[in-house]
Amino acid sequence: MKRPAPATVRWLILAGLLVFWELFPRTGIIPELFMPPLSKVLAVLAKDWREYASELAVTLYEVACAMLIACGAGILAGALVGGVALLRSLLLPVFSSLYAVPLVILYPIFTAWFGIGSESKIIFAGVYGFFPVMLSTAAGIRTIDAQLLLAARSMGATLPQQIARVIIPASIPTVLTGLRLGGALTIIGVVVSEMLISSAGIGYLVTRYRTILDSAHVFGAIVVILLLSILFDTFARAVERRTLVWQTAGRRQKAGEVVQIAGSPAPAPV
Repeated sequence: MKRPAPATVRWLILAGLLVFWELFPRTGIIPELFMPPLSKVLAVLAKDWREYASELAVTLYEVACAMLIACGAGILAGALVGGVALLRSLLLPVFSSLYAVPLVILYPIFTAWFGIGSESKIIFAGVYGFFPVMLSTAAGIRTIDAQLLLAARSMGATLPQQIARVIIPASIPTVLTGLRLGGALTIIGVVVSEMLISSAGIGYLVTRYRTILDSAHVFGAIVVILLLSILFDTFARAVERRTLVWQTAGRRQKAGEVVQIAGSPAPAPV
C-alpha cells in the first residue's frame, strides 16, 4: 500500500484540528468559555477586523524594529565572537549563560529604564531574539574549515572574495537557523510584553478581552498571532531556498579542495 505524501498528511492533520475546534465546543465536551467554536472566532475576526488590523499594525512596527536589533546586532556580534579567538574565549561563555536566563523576569527592568511605551517592548524583544542569532552565527563561523580560508588566501583571494566565496556559504546554514529561531522569539517577546504592560498591540487585545471573559475575541487575537508566526516562518524558508545556491557552492568548493588535496603528490621526505 502506497503511503500518502507528507504534505497530504499535514493537511489532513490541520483539517482534523479545525474540525475538532468546531465540533467539540458545540457538543459541550469543551465549554465555550475555554474554547469557542471556530466559526464564532472567524465571525469575530470578520466583524471587528478594523480593530485587529489597527492593533496588528502596532505589533508589526514593534516586531520590525526589534528584528533589526536581534538580527543585525546578533549577526555582527556573532561574527566578531566566532572569528576572534580572544573574544570567543572571553564572551562566548557569558552569552551562553545569559541565553539560559528567562528574560521575561527582567521585563520590569526594561519598563523602568525605557518606560511603558513601544521603546521598552522593542528593546526587550530585540534582546530576547539576539542571543540565538548571535550564538548560531558564532557557531557557523567556528565550523568553517581553516584549510579553505588558507587555500583561498594562497590563491590570491581578497577579503571580500573570502567572505563571499568561503565564509558566507560555509556559515549560512547555521546563521539562517539562528535567524528563524531568533525571529520567532522576537515575535514572542513583543506579544508577551504587550500582554504584560501595554495599551496597544495584539498582545494587549488578548489581555483586554481575557479580563472580560470574551473568549471569542481572545482566540481571534491568538489566530492573528499564529498567522503572523506562520508568515514569518514561510518568509524565512523562502530566504533559505534562495540562498541554497550559496550552500551548494560552499559544499562543492569544499569537495573540490578535498579532491585537490587527495590528488596532490605526497611531500618529499626531509
